[in-house]
Amino acid sequence: MITLLTVLQFIIVVIICIAVLLQKSSSIGLGAYSGSNESLFGAKGPANFLAKFTFIMGILLIANTIGLGYLYNHASKDSLAEKIKVETNTSIPSANTISPSKIPSMPQNSYDTNVSK
Repeated sequence: MITLLTVLQFIIVVIICIAVLLQKSSSIGLGAYSGSNESLFGAKGPANFLAKFTFIMGILLIANTIGLGYLYNHASKDSLAEKIKVETNTSIPSANTISPSKIPSMPQNSYDTNVSK
């Protein structure tokens, strides 16, 4: 069922992309190739039909996405975050195991540049 809804999701997305590109816009899009739309859809052309069709396909896309999320959550009971294994790094020494002789000291300058004369 999840596979069927996933395939349907891709089909709906492609149909929405085509419907949006066919709509008349300032840059015309693919609507220039549609030819004689006035005789098929009426005097206004496909504007009302494509707007309603795009809206309905958008509602179907949202409903399909919610359905996929619901089915996926019931199919797998655990999340991906619970499957992540955190490994601890034990090779880093702690602060109290470093001996003072291994800590580098600050270099000593023969003159102090911050002293004003």
